[in-house]
Amino acid sequence: MNAIDLVAAHLADPASGWSIGASGVLAEFMRGAGEPCAHAELQIVTARGAIRVDPSADLSALAYEVLSAQRGLWHHGVLLSLPAAAAALPVRTVVTELGPDRDAIRDADRAAVLFDLGLGSGAFAFCVRTTDAALMHALRRAAGSGFLAAGRDLAATLVAASPHRVAISRVARIEVYQSIAAEGGATPSGPHTHLMPRLLRPARGASANIPLAPGWIAGLTLYPPHPAKDAAGTEKPFSHAEHAAFQRLLAAFGDALSVAAKTDLAAAVERGDPPADWRAPDTRHARQACRIALRQLRLAGASAAVLADWEGTVAGLRVA
Repeated sequence: MNAIDLVAAHLADPASGWSIGASGVLAEFMRGAGEPCAHAELQIVTARGAIRVDPSADLSALAYEVLSAQRGLWHHGVLLSLPAAAAALPVRTVVTELGPDRDAIRDADRAAVLFDLGLGSGAFAFCVRTTDAALMHALRRAAGSGFLAAGRDLAATLVAASPHRVAISRVARIEVYQSIAAEGGATPSGPHTHLMPRLLRPARGASANIPLAPGWIAGLTLYPPHPAKDAAGTEKPFSHAEHAAFQRLLAAFGDALSVAAKTDLAAAVERGDPPADWRAPDTRHARQACRIALRQLRLAGASAAVLADWEGTVAGLRVA
């Protein structure tokens, strides 16, 4: 299976979610199991949002696991990336009118006007799309200014108008049609966006805890079902089947040193080796993988007494 095959398989699975963006600025696409949709090979459209993935031959997949602040848990996903030269977008730092959105996923949206909010990333653009005259007037008044410099009035206008939000990278496009949550309100289920520009660090790219190779830029993240928490991040009974499914993805698309470190540690625990005989791996990502492996073994039902000794040994490993 290559990266495109992986994308196609998970687009067909409503249990998988997707995002474009970074910390503070994110567009997410997900759909319900019985939700009506129009499904092409690399495209899904629902009444609440849509996603389209470009079938580039250069697309690369990197499956990852990283430690979570939630006690005993971890995050996982798959970064879909391109070489930097192919992934780069124009870096806009001011609100910019882009004209009619000729690349809109739905034909009916292609006459609406697209505005890049100018958040400064070369990996993705975060835009709004509208046919509303009052909103276009407000956005045109803000054009040439940074989004934060345009002030709270523009942000409040966007929340009230709830235009389509469109996140674009060279890998994919996510469009969100449903309303923006009011300040302090609950994030809606299904496709939604988060917009906190003060938290965006355009130069940072992927988290340093994910071993993305230098010279590659992630343009889309896939979130297969997690074995220990639901799509909202709430803990759930451990699913051995979902765990095994992601471990297969990790073996096929993950960092080889990290996968080997997890495998070796699990085998040592299974054999009953004393932790004192274990040698910590050399890379920070592999050491992180060992800490995650112990969390997974505990949830999978391994002996708490045996794991306690290992957790004491592994807990101090530097992973930051």
